[in-house]
Parts: sequence; C-alpha cells; structure tokens
Amino acid sequence: MKNILLLDETQLAVEIEKHNRLYWENNTPQISDEEFDLLIRRLEELNPDHKLLQKYFAPKVSSLGDVKLAPEMKMISLAKTYFFDDAPKGKKSLMDWAKDKARNDDELFFIQPKYDGISANYDGTILATRGQDSSDQNVSDKIPLIELETIGYKGQLDRPVRGEIVIRNDDFKNIYSKIKRKGGETYKNSRNAVGGIMGLKDIREIQLQGAKLTLVDYNLISFSVTLKDLPVKWPEILEEIESQQYPLDGLVIKLADSAYRDSLGETAMFPRGMIAWKFTGARKKTILKDIMWSFGKNNLTPKGILEPIELSGVTISNVTLHNYQYLIDKDIQIGDTLTIERAGEVIPHVVDFEQGKNRTSPFIDKCPACNSSVEVAGVELRCTNPVCPEKIIQRLSAAVKDLDIEELGEPTIRKMTQTLGVKKLKDILNLTLVDIYRIDGFKEKSATKLFNNIQGAKNTTDFKLLAALNITGVGQTFAKTLLSKYSFDELRKLTVEELLQIDQVGPTMSESIFMAFKEKSDIIDELLDAVTISTTKDNASQADIKTICFTGKMPEKRSDYEKIASQNGYTPVDKVTKELSILVVADLNSSSSKLKKAKKMDIKVVSLDKWLNKSDNSTRDTVEKNESSQDSLPGFD
Repeated sequence: MKNILLLDETQLAVEIEKHNRLYWENNTPQISDEEFDLLIRRLEELNPDHKLLQKYFAPKVSSLGDVKLAPEMKMISLAKTYFFDDAPKGKKSLMDWAKDKARNDDELFFIQPKYDGISANYDGTILATRGQDSSDQNVSDKIPLIELETIGYKGQLDRPVRGEIVIRNDDFKNIYSKIKRKGGETYKNSRNAVGGIMGLKDIREIQLQGAKLTLVDYNLISFSVTLKDLPVKWPEILEEIESQQYPLDGLVIKLADSAYRDSLGETAMFPRGMIAWKFTGARKKTILKDIMWSFGKNNLTPKGILEPIELSGVTISNVTLHNYQYLIDKDIQIGDTLTIERAGEVIPHVVDFEQGKNRTSPFIDKCPACNSSVEVAGVELRCTNPVCPEKIIQRLSAAVKDLDIEELGEPTIRKMTQTLGVKKLKDILNLTLVDIYRIDGFKEKSATKLFNNIQGAKNTTDFKLLAALNITGVGQTFAKTLLSKYSFDELRKLTVEELLQIDQVGPTMSESIFMAFKEKSDIIDELLDAVTISTTKDNASQADIKTICFTGKMPEKRSDYEKIASQNGYTPVDKVTKELSILVVADLNSSSSKLKKAKKMDIKVVSLDKWLNKSDNSTRDTVEKNESSQDSLPGFD
C-alpha cells in the first residue's frame, strides 16, 4: 500500500473508493482490512467533513427501505476529544469540557461505553439503522442473526431497545474464525464483519455458517461519578469498561441531569451536554534503527525506520519525525528507544523516547539524491540544488495532480525524466503520442489514454494552474480565493505590501508569493502559452462572493461557526473591509473595533443568535449529511 502520510485528501479518496470496490464488488481485495481502516482514519484527520467518511461511519446496509423514527429516537452525532486532561494548545480535554458544563463539584455525570459497530433502534416491530444519506433504514431482515443483550436479559430480540449492533470479541474469536465471506476469506476484524453482514441482501448463507450479531443496549453498562471524583475514579471505570467483551473505540460522558442536559441545547452539529472520549490506541517501545530523508515538494523530511512492532493489529515499521527542527528539539538519534502510539488508532507517532547506549546522529550534509549540499530553512532541511532530480519529480507529481492528470503517477514521471528528459510541467503538456510510446511499459491503449488525459488538462482554471506552481502555502482552495479578487496577470504585478492587504495573507506568505512570481516568470509565461484557462474573477463577480466575519467571545470555537457559514455559501474572512457582506457579533453592545468599523462602513451586522436561527433551516440538510464525520454517541450515529 502507498505511504498514506504522503497522500493528500483527493488521493486518499481515490484509494478508498478503489479498494472499497475491489473488496465489495470484485471480491479481489489488494490490502488488509486494517490498511483500509488506516486510509479512512487518515482522511478523517485531513478533512473531517469529507463525503466519503459518511459512507464509512454509516456503513452501507442492505435495506428494506427508509423508515421514519420518532424525534426522540433520532441518531445524532457527538463532539469528541482524545485527551482526558492536559490537552495540547488549541484542543479541549474531557476535564475541560466537564468543568465547563458542571454547575458545581457535585455535578453528576454518566459514563458509558462507546461501541464500535452500527447504531440501531428496535421499536418492537422494525429494526432501523442510520443510512449513508442520513435517512433511517429498515434492516428488520437481519433480526434472525441478532441476539439482544439488555439489563437482566440475553436472548431473542423481542422488546424495544436502542443500542449498537456489534460482534462480541469472544464471538469473533470463536465463531468468525470459521465463517467465510464471499470469495472464501475470513473477516479480519469485527467492525468490517458487522458492516459486511449488514450489507448482505441475502443472509441465508451466512446464517447457515452460524453467524451471530449482538444488539447491546446502551443502558446495559453505565457508571455515575461526580465532577470532583472523576479524576480519581476514571482509571478504574476505564479498566472496567475495557474488560467487557465488546468492541469499543472510546467512552461517552454525559450530564446525568437530563433536564439540565437538554437545556444546554445543541450546536449546529452536536449536543452540548455530552461528549465522546476516544481511545488513542496502544503504545509500544521499539528501537529507531535508521532515519531516511524523503523528498517533498520543497523539503527533506525525516522518516524513522523502526524495529517492527504490532499496534492494534497493524505492523508498524516506520514513523514520521516531522522535520529537522523536531529532531533538534527532541534530541532524537539513531539507536534510541522510541515509544510509539497510533493517534486515534491511525497514524503512528512518537510520544516518548529514551537515549540508547550507542547513538548515531540522524543528520545529513549532502542531498541523498544529487549529493549537493543541504541547508536549514526555518524548521526544514532543503537541498540547495534547484535542479535536483528528486526535487523535480516531487514537484511535477504535485503539479500534475493539481491539473487533474489522473493517469500520470510518480513512477511514470520518474521514467519521463529519464527517458524523455522531462524537467518542467510545460514539457509534460507538450508531449506527443509518439513521446509517450517511448516510455517503458506503455502500449497503444495506455499511451492514448495518458495523451488524451494530458490534452484535457490543457483546458483548466487559473486557480488550478496557480496551485500547480508549487508555491508554499498556496493550494487550490487558497488559489481560488486569491483569483476571485485578482486576475492571474493582476496577481503577478502585486507588491509585497499589496499582497499583505489580502485576507489570510501574512508577511511570510506575501513574500513567498511575490518571490515565486518573480523567479518563475518565464515558467509561468510558458505555461500560459501551453494551456487555455478559465478565469475565476470573470466567472464570479465580487457581488457573487459573499464574505462573513465573526467577532466577540462566542460559546463554541470560531471554526464551528465558519463551517456553518461555508455550508451556506459564505467565505469566512478575518478582517472588516468594504467588501465584507456581513459581520456576526457575539454582543451587539460590545466595543469591538470590528463592530465600530462595520457600522462606519455601513456593513450589515447581526447578532450570533439571530444569525444561527436564520442559518438553521438552510444548514440542517447539509449539517446532517456531514454529521457522520463526527463521532457518535452510543445509540447515535
């Protein structure tokens, strides 16, 4: 499998859809269930709102049709934290949340398991789960496979209950080692087994093999604890819950006083009176055997080569070490013992280290690709050779992705540089069909497909072309923001001072953009001659671009409100300018400088409450579609 740390969200989505199709439709999986899980979790880390996550967190089920649950039975999402206490800057810990919600030290909280399965409701007649499109799906045909576990009862599903469909750990070990899925293979983990079985249109074959699912009542296991006792009792509660025979991915903590809990209401995405605490994954110690310096678009990145270890069923043999400065600050050297954790059971990272007896410096003074000298640039290490072959390959790989040349991967680009002498993006755009035939491995069909892909990429947008220049910090989204205000030519002529006046552009970025346009002027001219671009500014007048700014101390994180604004077609900005469409304020009577400036410029000003109420109806559908990217309350999805 490709190194997922090197993939952006678009590439991850392509990999996920490909492997999902190979698994479910073609029955020819190329990666393990654990590796597929890594792809999903990495995408969640990069973009919690990605549409593919909804398909994963609300597994595809074979449904008898949509059903409408009563309002009190709806499955909703929860905010999450990975930290019990002492969260990093910008993050909220469980204790932070509890102290914020508690009215006094004796405030009572309920703690329950967060099961790793599919949430479900049974009303005595119909069994329903959450579908991929946020509707509720009738899956009553799966009832013959399901055993209910509730307070004081274990047996046939014969009474109303809200719970989670799972495969018990002991059942997975004893039963599913013998059960074969389509193609003759066994299931690798219980989560995928539940999703696979619930997705079957016909359960007879799996039923004959003795398959069994468990619907565990959310009220079966619950602990109560006061705020003042929470830090003391937490370890024993955690140990007790983890000892149960159910697959878990965390705990849910909620205010015990339901009236008070309900009175706190909800944000646009989750209730304020409860939160999910997620397991961060197992930790193990291992030896740092070596450090390899790999290439990005602009920098050399250290990757730790480890003595292989098993974490959560996955073999870990390497770990990111971030950048040059990280190694300096931590004083990590080859031969040290590292403590590795999979953050959120996804990306392995270093949480601690011990100095080894025989240590070797990890630093290099020569580029591993071209043997040129390297230099420290801020926190990064860089090759000083502007025509370093590996640097060229990485930049070209990033550029063709921005231009949507999907048929052209890094291995082919590497061959192009060797066989055809390709050095610039212009060289790729100017390739003929005859040129492509010369690349090892290309025949008529594949060569024609790549050629047509390249020709199609010549009709592009100005923001994709700008992103393809590989200017640090300028991806497609930000490029589109820049080019909605200025044409490509206008942007090239702006001074550093003028660039600084643009929202989201700081001193470092303004200098970076200015120097890139200056140093790449000839390259840009060549590219403009090779492509036909549609202009963002011409296609979207300033009147069509709605901008919004927030000011004042607000109940939730600013980013939560900006997400709602984006879902309603607004572009969040940080400054009040004459182009601003609306200013949302926490307090209309505040002395905020932004509020004063907005009134002076006659810009529309609304209170946060009024804006949220107005936005609620228009965002509800969008929010519900995105809710599956949040982690769910036991009993909710």
